[in-house]
Amino acid sequence: MADPRPAAPGIPSGHFPGPPVESGHVVPCPRRIRAHDGDRWVVDTTRAFYVWEHPYYPQYAVPAADLPDEVAAEARDIRADERLADHVVLRFDAADAWYEEDERVHGHPRNPYVRVDALRAHRRVRVVLRRPDGPDEVLADSADAVAVFETGLPPRWYVDPTCVDWSLLTPTDTVTRCPYKGLATDWWRAGDLGDVAWSYPAPTPALQAIAGLVSFDDTTVEVTVGSGNDAVG
Repeated sequence: MADPRPAAPGIPSGHFPGPPVESGHVVPCPRRIRAHDGDRWVVDTTRAFYVWEHPYYPQYAVPAADLPDEVAAEARDIRADERLADHVVLRFDAADAWYEEDERVHGHPRNPYVRVDALRAHRRVRVVLRRPDGPDEVLADSADAVAVFETGLPPRWYVDPTCVDWSLLTPTDTVTRCPYKGLATDWWRAGDLGDVAWSYPAPTPALQAIAGLVSFDDTTVEVTVGSGNDAVG
């Protein structure tokens, strides 16, 4: 059954799992959490907690005693749980880089309840730009793809760049960050629509299956996925 809540801000609900916890949830974080800013480490603790201020992903609550005094003074007290009496939340953008153990985390803390799987899929993926004032444009047509299933989000379909009509796309300077996939440093626009496609040239180790593949924003262009019994015509 589809979750009636939005999958994430700006993304409607659909036939996929919704956020697994509610706002206010608090659990210990078993990972070493570090943050680097400028020329120094400003966070280094094994006593952090995850705190969900909304259902989509948590914040790190860290002991104030584990922070430099001037950093602790700028952090935010949080009273969601008595276990957090001596903990504070430091904005994710207050440091240049965050790490869980020795792996860098981009964008926001990883949700320990979220699963992200990249699965090879022998299914036809067709991407079409519908033009109300002209002929439709086929941006990509592929017989094979990699499907990324991420808890709380619709599936994303990644296709080989050889299946993309690059004459219809123009590179942009956009860079986006995902704590599970890494940095999407390659983005393309289609005409006057703005960014519609992206790629992760060097994703995180767990998502290596999508390295160099291209995905499309299905809120902007039409992405249709076959059952697996169809072929590219």
